[in-house]
Amino acid sequence: MPQISILTPLGDLTVSEDDGKIVAVDWGRGSLQERTPLLDRAREQLQDYFDGRRTGFDLPLAPHGTAFQQKVWAALTRIPPGETRSYADIGREVGCKAARAIGQANGRNPIPILIPCHRVVGADGSLGGYSGGEGPATKRYLLDLERRALQRRTQNP
Repeated sequence: MPQISILTPLGDLTVSEDDGKIVAVDWGRGSLQERTPLLDRAREQLQDYFDGRRTGFDLPLAPHGTAFQQKVWAALTRIPPGETRSYADIGREVGCKAARAIGQANGRNPIPILIPCHRVVGADGSLGGYSGGEGPATKRYLLDLERRALQRRTQNP
């Protein structure tokens, strides 16, 4: 499976491709490095994201998971950049009253950042957990990064 590693302000991220779609973003440096046109696009878009020039992504994604997880991850992609939703909000959208189940699906997201699981917070606005990088500090960093990028965009259209 082709993959490339990208140095970001949060450390290395490794992006993996299978059958012409992104299937994983992992924290850390991967041992296999094989460039493809899609992985080069992903690298460029992630670099633009971390540089504050992009808040969304235009890449084909194919996360592996259960039907329920797929529904949750699809809902995450509809959260606008710079905004958050609660676990309960996502639950209502996918027809599930168990916030814990939403949290578990969120935590199993194999394509963080591109599928923005960092945009899901507690009902009281607290960050909640985050399984990537340095945990909640990484989640806060990503949310702040998006908010700053959106502010720059509105100040300099």
